[in-house]
Amino acid sequence: MKVHFIGIGGIGLSAIARFLNFSGHSVSGSDMKESLITKKLVNEGIKVTVPHNSDTIDNQDIVIYSAAVKQNNCELQAAREKELKILSRKEALPLILSHSKNYCVAGAHGKSTTTAILTAILQSSALIGAESKEFDSNFRFVSEDLVSFEADESDGSFLNSNPYCAIVTNAEPEHMEFYKYDLEKFYGAYESFLKLAKIRVINAEDEFLSGLDLDAIRLYPSKDIKNLSFMLRKDEPYTKFELKDLGEFEVYGFGFHIALDASLAILAALNEVSLPTIKQNIKKYKGIKKRFDVLQKCDHFILIDDYAHHPTEVEATIKSVTMYQELSGIKESIAIWQPHKYSRTISNLEHFRRCFSGIDKLIILPVYSAGEEKQEIDFKSEFSFYNPIFATHIKTDNCKVEVYNNDVIIETLTHGIITGFGAGDITYQLRQQH
Repeated sequence: MKVHFIGIGGIGLSAIARFLNFSGHSVSGSDMKESLITKKLVNEGIKVTVPHNSDTIDNQDIVIYSAAVKQNNCELQAAREKELKILSRKEALPLILSHSKNYCVAGAHGKSTTTAILTAILQSSALIGAESKEFDSNFRFVSEDLVSFEADESDGSFLNSNPYCAIVTNAEPEHMEFYKYDLEKFYGAYESFLKLAKIRVINAEDEFLSGLDLDAIRLYPSKDIKNLSFMLRKDEPYTKFELKDLGEFEVYGFGFHIALDASLAILAALNEVSLPTIKQNIKKYKGIKKRFDVLQKCDHFILIDDYAHHPTEVEATIKSVTMYQELSGIKESIAIWQPHKYSRTISNLEHFRRCFSGIDKLIILPVYSAGEEKQEIDFKSEFSFYNPIFATHIKTDNCKVEVYNNDVIIETLTHGIITGFGAGDITYQLRQQH
């Protein structure tokens, strides 16, 4: 088929485009601006038009658009005029995943990590909402037979993912605006997702998941994960643990949450591969970009990029930073936080106030709105306990972070473990990619 993607530079849509391209379809796409992802797509043989242009619509069999694309987009309008088949990403999933055996991972936190670990263990095709360092992409094509898929609850699209095995890391309420702030509707979607699958693997200590009357492989993290330890090997973080009666495992990354994600992946993978293969293949996992992603390491200076944008995730990452401090001997911990969305920040404000406990210095950047209307938040008062520094942006250099208020440098960081938190453009500021 000829398939065109509007908004192809997005992390989710680009993975689907790659999957269809490697499956032998003729794929093209467009986006508002060029990015590292669009450049990779071009290198893989996909024609990408920047910016959007109605001339790209040329009697394709299907036009697929991302959730970020507005309905007045010129390409969408041209596709309607030509009466082409138009599908949202959510609507396209059943078509794309209908012929494969899908291991689908959902949850408010940890689904990218769990999917990437599962991909390493199964050595399967993968569509992930982040870039795995194992293959430097959010996508890998091995075959159409077996797919590890990060299933997204934020728009209900996980219900369209055709799961053979459904894995749920947790069901903490998130993206409640999609579910009209209706907890019954939110939890009902998770239950429906699990019921779609032949095999189910769940974190049985999650408040909601623990009460489900479903046949499932249940992980009880507090008792099933034992003898947890952490180490630095060539300055890279690793977690070692024992799982049930399956023996010892070692996985890239720091923290109990890493052991939990890996355990869910292991329990799911036992349906496909042997235990010795799991123990060998899990070592191929090398982390994912933007998740405790160590960008720079110098004497007394470590710079980390972390996608954490919910307070539960921030707390888990700060625990990992504390472990890094103990093993590296670096004493000071500095957090640079770019709040993501006004709605999320306001909904979780009390938890955000607590979640940075343990850091020595907090730097707060402007809210990354992600298209939301501005709302007033009194960060100075709400976070006064931390005596935070307020900045407009940062710049990084070799073993140095410069903190700016508009054009003026107000702080220069040359010592400590410095962690950037957020799902917005802070990742590009940390990496000096503009």
